[in-house]
Amino acid sequence: MKKIIESIKSVWQITELKEKILLTLSLLLVYRFGAQIVLPGIDVSELGKLGETFGGGGFLGILNAFTGGALSKASVFALGIMPYISASIVVQLMQVAIPYLQKLQKEGASGQKKITQITRWLTILICLVQAPFYLTGLQQLGVPASAFGELGAPDLIGNTFMTLIWVFILVAGCIFAMWLGEKITDKGIGNGISLLIMVGIIATLPSSFVQEVMSRFSGEAGTGGLMMILLEVVVWLVIILLSIMLIMAVRQVPVQYARRSAVGGYEEGARQFLPLKLNASGVMPIIFAQAIMFVPAALGNAFGDGEVAQFLKTEFGNMFGFWYNLVFALLIIVFTYLYTAMMPQSNPNKMAEDLKRSNGFIPGIKPGTETADYLDKIMSNITLPGSVFLALIAILPAFAYNLMGLQQGWALFYGGTSLLILVGVAIDTMQQVNAYLLNKHYDGLMQSGKNRKAVA
Repeated sequence: MKKIIESIKSVWQITELKEKILLTLSLLLVYRFGAQIVLPGIDVSELGKLGETFGGGGFLGILNAFTGGALSKASVFALGIMPYISASIVVQLMQVAIPYLQKLQKEGASGQKKITQITRWLTILICLVQAPFYLTGLQQLGVPASAFGELGAPDLIGNTFMTLIWVFILVAGCIFAMWLGEKITDKGIGNGISLLIMVGIIATLPSSFVQEVMSRFSGEAGTGGLMMILLEVVVWLVIILLSIMLIMAVRQVPVQYARRSAVGGYEEGARQFLPLKLNASGVMPIIFAQAIMFVPAALGNAFGDGEVAQFLKTEFGNMFGFWYNLVFALLIIVFTYLYTAMMPQSNPNKMAEDLKRSNGFIPGIKPGTETADYLDKIMSNITLPGSVFLALIAILPAFAYNLMGLQQGWALFYGGTSLLILVGVAIDTMQQVNAYLLNKHYDGLMQSGKNRKAVA
């Protein structure tokens, strides 16, 4: 504990780092404040049913968690940062198929700037599609017509003017959230977009835990009491530890670099390692799979009341059901392979080419094609256990709900996208703070040992 306190003190002794952290916290506070502002003209007291709809788990519950509850409050930040995430995913996928984007990717900083601009415009386009659907679907989600008062319920035909104003506000809210995220990335600490999602998820954590505690102590349904709560917390901490292991795990491939000798030839340099991540794709496979799992239930609603339709609505409309989680896990494994293959930094040919350019080689493996084949074999071998482990973490909420009897909101934090995002963003942010501390000759947050005196 003493070392942790000393490391925290070290953070505040570095003026630049302290200013970055304070700026980051200030911008995150602005985002959380904006998430509480309801769209003009809507009666807040009539939104209780909307909160129940989004708080009941499922795909809508996950989206609501990503926005920090703004979606269930009809807030100006109701769309959150998700349109920007969707645009980034689309642009990333298009880079594989569109030569122009591939060319921009190879141009370095100037090309990345143009790709960022394309992502921003695509974000606005996605907002213009999502905002009207969200507004016109509010009544179907449980908001009574009386909530809109004299303004009238959103309707692109009968109440066009007010609906357009609401659409404009929602789009502006998303763009402002995107700006906050970019400012945090540029001027603050950590990845801004990821931090916005993280604080949104954290915002729903206390209420979910309180509901779980109340359910354990109240009425006939209350079972286990304090001992059960302690057991749940211990299991939760173990799952967090497993998630950290998944994110941090790497396969170290030994690499030797040839260096120029004094007589003009080359001699072997110090041995280094090429780290290949067990889970190189992060949470993207879960996000892709989660989006597709929304389709079967939608098809069931479209097909009517037939036997197949009932099966789709019943089995795939329940995210804690057997068939939902079986298909969900299989999709995650498939998408992990696909996304890992699409990532430039996981391309064996590119890694082999970069090694050859820097006079590096894997001992016992010839540079070039043989190195690429060797790296491809290793990537295939580690991707399988990585994808299976990722799938298990993703479906743990179903086990927590069905076997431990947890409340749906609390069960969602026992794995899945929410927990992996929390752990991943926390690790990334700590690594950046750690880098600042080590650069100023302090012991880092992720390093043991006595604090060293800073060099002025």
